[in-house]
Amino acid sequence: MNTDFDVCVIGSGAGGGPIAATLAAAGHSVVVLEKGPWFTEADFFKDELACCLRPAYRSKLFEEPQVIEDREADGPWQAQSNAQSGRDFWNGNCVGGSTNFMSGFFHRLKPVDFRLLSEFGPIEGAHIADWPIDYAALEPYYTRVEHEVGVSGRIVPHAHLEPRSTADFPYPPTAEHPVSARIDAACARLGVQSIPVARAILSRDAMGRRSCEYSGYCGGYGCSSGAKGSSRAALLDRAVASGRCEVRPRSKVARLVSDARGRVTAAEYFDAAGATRRVDARVFVVACQAIETARLLLLSTGPRHPQGLGNAGGQVGRNLIFSAGAIGACDLPYADLPAAEAQALRRRGPFVNRALQAWYVFEAAYLGGRRKGGTIDFVLDHPNPVPTANALKWDGERLVWGLPLKRRLEQQFRAAQHLNFEVFADWLPHADCHVSLDPDVRDQWGTPVVRLRVGQHPHNLRIARFLAEKGEEVLRALGGVNVRSRVNRGPPPNLVAGGCRFGTDPASSVLDPDCRVHGADNLYVSDGSFMPTGGSVPHTWTIYANAFRVADGIAAALGTRTTS
Repeated sequence: MNTDFDVCVIGSGAGGGPIAATLAAAGHSVVVLEKGPWFTEADFFKDELACCLRPAYRSKLFEEPQVIEDREADGPWQAQSNAQSGRDFWNGNCVGGSTNFMSGFFHRLKPVDFRLLSEFGPIEGAHIADWPIDYAALEPYYTRVEHEVGVSGRIVPHAHLEPRSTADFPYPPTAEHPVSARIDAACARLGVQSIPVARAILSRDAMGRRSCEYSGYCGGYGCSSGAKGSSRAALLDRAVASGRCEVRPRSKVARLVSDARGRVTAAEYFDAAGATRRVDARVFVVACQAIETARLLLLSTGPRHPQGLGNAGGQVGRNLIFSAGAIGACDLPYADLPAAEAQALRRRGPFVNRALQAWYVFEAAYLGGRRKGGTIDFVLDHPNPVPTANALKWDGERLVWGLPLKRRLEQQFRAAQHLNFEVFADWLPHADCHVSLDPDVRDQWGTPVVRLRVGQHPHNLRIARFLAEKGEEVLRALGGVNVRSRVNRGPPPNLVAGGCRFGTDPASSVLDPDCRVHGADNLYVSDGSFMPTGGSVPHTWTIYANAFRVADGIAAALGTRTTS
């Protein structure tokens, strides 16, 4: 059968870029359909108004709402469109997806993360499952990401260091802020080992990209130097340059068409003008981000898939996961420090690049004995001033203004450095965290939108509180004052996975171990949807690694490229 392309990839982020780059390099023709526009380095400004206070790089909620179900404590579930609430689960709808705006904290999963059920046993109400592959299957692909995406760092042996096939990272660490030394010293006094954090940010020019320029405006912002290892800068630009990959921005896929055998035959999409178009291919790969991937599969009904592609077992959209965690902070007042040290701490730009994994696995009788813990990453306050200033104008429900507000702002921005930590822990999959289609609300193309239930298992909160207390101990040990923390009660919208977990049983999974959709042998899912559990680190490196693994499998299945 003649087809337009060998491979059609839907979505261009961490799950899509490795597919396009690998298969184009192997000689196959690839088309990437991306709903958002195609920005380049020249479009990324360090302008808070242009970037982060307006949906410059995300979907507009009045055009593409989501209906979110949440509840207070054990009260009834309440559904509300985020066109009214403003609560936003969109991330980076543009070529390269949210990888354009990531902070680039890169931690690998560890062998224990692949065997959460076997290692720690069941937890009531949680749908925990072991992965159908082990760490060894992904290790070569973690290494491949280091080289092809560009990861900077240094390896320091520690108790929970995962096995590696290489001695160190291909690029030296990015520049470190002076506060990193204070963290190291405090941890040493506590008998805890701090570890350097690898970043998906180039520390020197490489691969046609400039190194980091240390503006301080990194997380949440696009990178104007190309140093950040976004899917666009690191992979898609190269794939397009090969002449075998075409990226079609502003192409919103509405559904995948399948035949009587269950195979996908076409992707139907709306172009920038709103006209309906169709692409044929031999193989289709969905990489829309976990929430939107589930939505697309549910919308793609067909003769062999009356409930949606891969949904014969009713599993599409189930077992959605985020990242459980907490945040903490302290102040380091300049007046309490020697002048030279205070001046050093005022510096902006370099990264903290410090984390703790001392409690990745720990023992605590009050939590049931041996438990899976997580990662504590340290960061400075983001230089974005507007959210901070907006928070300072309130004292409870009382508005602060005039001279008292000026003094608050002065204290915040001129009197101290503010060191924070972020906790990453497993978000246990369970019945009250899932994606479905809303029966009533439509987007601007007339397509049903997601209905997203975001309940959290109580075990997440207990682990997050344990780790937050450890983070507070470090902040106090390094001389921080006004130490505080809070557990995240809701899900972080930028850390989402699951919804189409992979496994060996079609009754309890959507994908096989190669991330091929059960019942549709030419359809794959390569974003974070595949993950049965998320581990206790940010997901991006694992999504990249697995997408390279899936790409190699597709290349093997396609065999020698043909032109017929």
